[in-house]
Amino acid sequence: MRRTRFAAGCFTVGCLLLANGAFANGFIQSISGDVQASEGAGAPTAVSVAQRFKAGTTISTGADSRAVLRFDDGHRVVLYAHSELRIVRYRFDRDRPAQDSMRLQLAKGGLRSVTGLMGQRSREQVTLSLPQASVALEGTDFAVMLIDSAYVSVLHGAVAVGNAAGSAAFASPSIAVVAKPDRLPEPLAASDLPPAAAAAFAALRSVAVGPGIEPGLGGASPGAFGMGPGANLAASTAALLLGAAAVAAASSTQTSTTSHH
Repeated sequence: MRRTRFAAGCFTVGCLLLANGAFANGFIQSISGDVQASEGAGAPTAVSVAQRFKAGTTISTGADSRAVLRFDDGHRVVLYAHSELRIVRYRFDRDRPAQDSMRLQLAKGGLRSVTGLMGQRSREQVTLSLPQASVALEGTDFAVMLIDSAYVSVLHGAVAVGNAAGSAAFASPSIAVVAKPDRLPEPLAASDLPPAAAAAFAALRSVAVGPGIEPGLGGASPGAFGMGPGANLAASTAALLLGAAAVAAASSTQTSTTSHH
């Protein structure tokens, strides 16, 4: 009986550990300034480097702030100041390309997107939604800035920008502008960029988006939202194992008491 209950406790621990990490889709590679995240309708909380995130998470930056996100397929996003990005959907299995799916939604501000493995092998399944249009990520490095219109700067490769009015392809080096959801994307000369957009693009280009901290390969241990700053998987494992031991001890005591009766 004791062995059965201990095994059940260990099985519960395993399930909790899988729940803790199985649905995480990436981690915070670096931050500067005020960066917060929320899941669903939850209240925003400050994030820390190496913290894990998953689909349904919204990440926002304050004034003079920045965040670099790294997804599990190697896709990187540099989030500019006063920005808000929602990870609508993310599904990646290195051995199952047919299941690839990624959709990001930029509500305000700007970002730089550097395509990972998913964007190279399943381009039609990787998109960025903007208020004015959607951008298909076709193995590219590009930046977006939302002011009154959406401005897209293609740094490498090509993107397809489309909305209700139609779609157009833009290859590097080029800039596109989408004024409204019912206006066709149009090419734009760099000299015609609003100063705020030009400054944002220059700042985003200057950010290094190297490998950073890889989960499980040393450095800080990627934690999950809800665990609090500084928490990590090892600490969670220890806590859960202690919980299982407590369950086993309680079961043993109960069995002993029952046998005495």
